[in-house]
Amino acid sequence: MGLLAGKTALVTGASKGIGRSIAIRFALEGANVAFTFLSSVEKGQALEAELEAFGVKAKGYRSDASDFKAAEQLINDVVADFGALDILVNNAGITRDNLLMRMTEEAWDEIMNVNLKSCFNTVKAASRTMMKAKAGSIINMTSVVGVKGNAGQANYAASKAGIIGFTKSVALELGSRNIRCNAVAPGFIETEMTGALDEKTVQGWRDGIPMKRGGQPEEVANACVFLASDMSSYISGQVLHVNGAMYT
Repeated sequence: MGLLAGKTALVTGASKGIGRSIAIRFALEGANVAFTFLSSVEKGQALEAELEAFGVKAKGYRSDASDFKAAEQLINDVVADFGALDILVNNAGITRDNLLMRMTEEAWDEIMNVNLKSCFNTVKAASRTMMKAKAGSIINMTSVVGVKGNAGQANYAASKAGIIGFTKSVALELGSRNIRCNAVAPGFIETEMTGALDEKTVQGWRDGIPMKRGGQPEEVANACVFLASDMSSYISGQVLHVNGAMYT
């Protein structure tokens, strides 16, 4: 029996990187997994098959969590298809990096919609189901950048800092209904995105981390398993840092 046996989880933005690792790790622990993707239909279908191979129910939904109505429809569809929603992981996110002087209004608004508003949309919709069940674990993906800031990422940092404030507020509002809400703050995690970068630059980042390496997506996924499971049943309103002591 896995740590998440019998539970149903929804992971947004799961076609690659950290989201994909979370979906796989949850399925390994026995959870039925619903997940969203936006652009890559092929990757979505491949992940569905990969998750089902673990003997759990899995379904991918092509959905934009930053769209309020679409997020509401998504939650309704997941509950209809799976019969429950015990765990929500808000992982969908993008970057539009630039120095503030050069940042466009569109680059600011797009980041706020995709990274921050999407959390409001899905949590608002999912909270109804979780309140009826008097149980639930919500995990919002923030970032080390949301805590310490980063030059060239004012929009991204603001969206991720906003997620922390949102997470803590939701934890206070829904705690009496036995619904927990926490945030996970990854540091420098090596994914497909970082794989496309210059190796010398990446090594420079690794050298600046006390553990002298980047994190793996699976290491973020492990933190999510803990927060999704009953092992963390009295932990809510917290930010769990997964960053190799990059920020303490």
